[in-house]
Formats: sequence, structure tokens, C-alpha cells
Amino acid sequence: MGRQLYTCVYLLILPLMFARLWWRARQNPAYRLRWAERLARYSSPPLQKNSISFHAVSVGEVHAAVPLIEQVLRSYPATPVVVTTTTPTGSARVQQLFGDRVHHVYLPYDLPSAVHRFLRHFRPALLVLLETELWPNLLQACSEQQCPVLLVNARLSPKSLASYKCIAALTRQMLQQLSLVAAQAQADGDRFVTLGLAPDKLQISGSLKFDMTLRHDKIAAARVARAQWPARPVWIAASTREGEDALVLQAFRQALQVLPSLLLVLVPRHPERFGTATEQAAAAGLRVVRQTSGSTVAADTQVLIGDTLGDMHFYYSLADVAFVGGSLVNTGCQNIIEAAALGLPVVTGPSLFNFQAASDDLREAGGMLVVSDAAALGYALVELMQDAVRRQRMAGQAQAVVASNLGATTRLFALVQRYWRNH
Repeated sequence: MGRQLYTCVYLLILPLMFARLWWRARQNPAYRLRWAERLARYSSPPLQKNSISFHAVSVGEVHAAVPLIEQVLRSYPATPVVVTTTTPTGSARVQQLFGDRVHHVYLPYDLPSAVHRFLRHFRPALLVLLETELWPNLLQACSEQQCPVLLVNARLSPKSLASYKCIAALTRQMLQQLSLVAAQAQADGDRFVTLGLAPDKLQISGSLKFDMTLRHDKIAAARVARAQWPARPVWIAASTREGEDALVLQAFRQALQVLPSLLLVLVPRHPERFGTATEQAAAAGLRVVRQTSGSTVAADTQVLIGDTLGDMHFYYSLADVAFVGGSLVNTGCQNIIEAAALGLPVVTGPSLFNFQAASDDLREAGGMLVVSDAAALGYALVELMQDAVRRQRMAGQAQAVVASNLGATTRLFALVQRYWRNH
């Protein structure tokens, strides 16, 4: 597929994309807002200075980019910084984390007219894309305007490799238009080269997610909350995906037979599923409260639904063991590094391709267990809760892996400096 054909197909499905936004707004009304930004129509005046622009799709990418963006803000205080996202949850996190220190909009849909309006309005002299954000018309427009583009914290799973091979010519053109790819691991970099990236445009930088800033205020708040029920074993099922909550509740009910005082902190990945998860827990005969309800976790509370954004460090810090979602369904696990950095033994299902390199390191070090299904999760949970020494050992091994992988922010900021100065 060439870029022109891609653009024609994109135009044909554009009404369906807006229809999908409307459909998703049934559960998250924010999807119904700011549609003009999706086509790069802005009410604010254009920037008068060249900017450094970052694109982070959603919450996970935003969190990963925080140390790098903060370093740019400190080092270039007179330079406008633009941060774009695709999802409302990502947008909310940008606004919470950076406020008016950055310019924030949704990245426009990948149509030539829209991306050119975006570039004229925000005048990026450097565009930094997080992870695997390859958009043909955006890259073409940047190439025409001689705006360097860095793909950083880049990853490419075998599954994604196969998908990009289906549009090999278009993928090769996009990779040629990138100034540099800074991959998380050598295996990721090798896959980009297989698709047509020039080897001299590849660097291995490690993952930004190891360089997270711990929220000590959230950790302290969790200690206060946990002090109200110090004797209860607590586990967290974090960032669960659709179809996974039922499996987690199955494992939980199994574990309750051995550990009747066990408390589950269930944190769905997407806000539109907070209500569904609550209903599923109640339907399973469990006593459930939501964090936003203001109700206290009583002695007979069995499930706490984590239904607030930006509080994952709080929820993790309540727990003795962490299960990381996306791994019992075939979506690829969510951020296992966060749980490891907070000193928790990590348990996942078998779908790990989103964090394959980190998963391999954690498993090899002994900081992470992989289970095959809900029943195995229940068994592993009981075993860990009954063995404090093993939990402490796994937690220490997990934190050691995190410590050994620090430094991606420094390496990537050096790249930003190089391409910004050379502009």
C-alpha cells in the first residue's frame, strides 16, 4: 500500500472513526469533546516560536515520557513544549502533570490537510514520538518541512512486525523519514531494521519506564490507609483489560477459601469500565466499595475498586502482591515495571509482548511469576501470601532489575539536545 492509497482509505473510514468516538462517549463522555482538534482546528493563536513536540498516545506513554519532558522543560525554559495524546485519559494526565507549562491538544487524524495545519500552528522544530507511533502523512509533512522526527522508547513486538510487513513499502518509507529510532531493547531494534530502518539510524536506549518518579505522597497516603487494616493480606489486580476482571474475580474467590480476610484492590485500565467491574464484583457475591464513594474499607469489605486516575502508586502501595493486567487476555501486559519499582512481587499471565524485555529480565532475576490461567493465579496468590520470606525476596529481586536499567532519560535527552541544536 502506498501513501496515496492509505490516505484514500483513511478518508473513507473517517466517518466511522467519529462514530466510534460517539459510541465510546456512552461510557466516557470526554470522547464527545474537542472533535475540532482531531482535524487540527484550534481556537488559540499559533505559536510564535519553534517548539519541541512530544506525542504520547495515552496514559502509559504519558507517564513514561514525564522524566524526559521535565528535563526538556528545565533545560529549555524559553522553548514552547507541545504534548499531544490520542485518548481523553491521556489528555487528562497531561493536564494534571504539566498544567499550563506545556501546550496540549489531541494529535490530529492522519490526513495531509490536518497534519499540515497542526505543523503550521505549533511549529515543531523537533517531533518526538513515543513507542510505535508511525503515521505516514505526519512523517511525510515533517520530512517536507525538514522537521527531524525521533521515535524514542521504541518497541516492536513480533506480532506488530508481522502487521507492518503487510504494508512493507509504506512502512519502509516511514522508517526512512525518521531521523533516529531509539529502541528499548536490541530485539526491538532488530525488528525495525528488518522492516527497512537503516542500521545507522538505530540506537538502543533502554526503557523510559524504568526512570519513573515515585510519588512519595501517594505512597505515604497508602501507608495511612493500610494502617486501618494492618493484619489483612492485600493484593492488587492493576490495569485489567476487558474480559480480565471476571478471571481476576474467579482467582480471588478461589483464594478466599484459604485466606478469608484477603482484600482485592481492582483497578481497571479504562475509566469506562469502573462501573462494569463494580457490578461484576457485586454479582459474584462480593462486598465491594469504590474509592470515589468515600466509604471506608470495612472489616467485611472484600473488593476495593480503584476508580481514580493518577493514583496507581497509591493503589500499588496498599498491596502485598501485584497482578498486572493485560496478561490473562491476549492484549499484552500493562506496565510491570511500576509494580517492580514499588517493591512488589509481580504476577502476570502469559501475554507479555508489550513488556517482553522487562518481563524476561524480571523472570530471570526471580522477581516475577507467570501463570497460565485464573486457577493458577489463585494458587500462586495463596502461596505468596503464605510465604512472607519469598515475597520479600521477589520484591528485592524486582527492584534490583529496575535499578540496573535506569538511565534511559539521560540517553534520550542527549538525542533531543543533538537534534534540537542541529536544527
